[in-house]
Amino acid sequence: MTELGFNYAAGRSEDEDFARFVADIKRTTAIDLSQYKETQMRRRLTTLRTKHGFPSFAKYFEAMSAEPRLKNEFLDRMTINVSEFWRNPNRWQLLMDKFFPLMIKQTPSLNVWSAACSTGEEPYTIAMILDKLGVLPSSKILATDIDDGVLAKAKIGSYLERSLRDVPRSFRQDYFAEQDGAFLVSEKLKRAIRFQKQNLLVDPFADKFDLIVCRNVMIYFTEDAKHLLYGKFAKALKPGGLLFVGSTEQIFSPGQYGLETADTFFYRRTV
Repeated sequence: MTELGFNYAAGRSEDEDFARFVADIKRTTAIDLSQYKETQMRRRLTTLRTKHGFPSFAKYFEAMSAEPRLKNEFLDRMTINVSEFWRNPNRWQLLMDKFFPLMIKQTPSLNVWSAACSTGEEPYTIAMILDKLGVLPSSKILATDIDDGVLAKAKIGSYLERSLRDVPRSFRQDYFAEQDGAFLVSEKLKRAIRFQKQNLLVDPFADKFDLIVCRNVMIYFTEDAKHLLYGKFAKALKPGGLLFVGSTEQIFSPGQYGLETADTFFYRRTV
């Protein structure tokens, strides 16, 4: 029971209770919740905790340690799994019509990374475009996320129609098959993508990418975490490679990371 912000059962205040939870999660999972904006994350996790009737984060962590189902639900709530194919279509069209053709002139073997790929809509969009441009067989697409659950869904490649609302008609006809009310992505695209678990904040990055796509994720991180990640992303690009971010994630002073603005939401590595 809590009263006036104090958890009498645990003998600590609600702030202390949450701080201990953050420390326990980092110790057991390497996920550092302190790198996320606290107000948003704490509100989201408090809602989840109270839904299950736990009076404190200490009790919630204890139960989560014993029940994988609760831990997986925590990961789903912690990570923001909102994704669609061709989200912000004009930006994907620019990638298809301008940036990819310029890259292909340099090399037909492109190396692309979809970071925090969620349930797979983003890397599958990349694969469709590369296939239309004729370079999918010679290219590599890495797709990573911290959540095993969403990676499993991405590998299955089954989606509701609402996720396809921005997919151009020709792409929808070529790369999806309707089955029992769902839309299955083609095996050609599945074979082209390597899905892998990764914690962006602590795991090392591969490098020499022509394109890194990380969209609608950075807004949930603190400024310090953003600074860390933009630096890591820049170093993971080839000179001249592009970082593609979300519509609310403009990078101010990209030069501090060795980047320059190539177009709206596209940043090019300069050195």
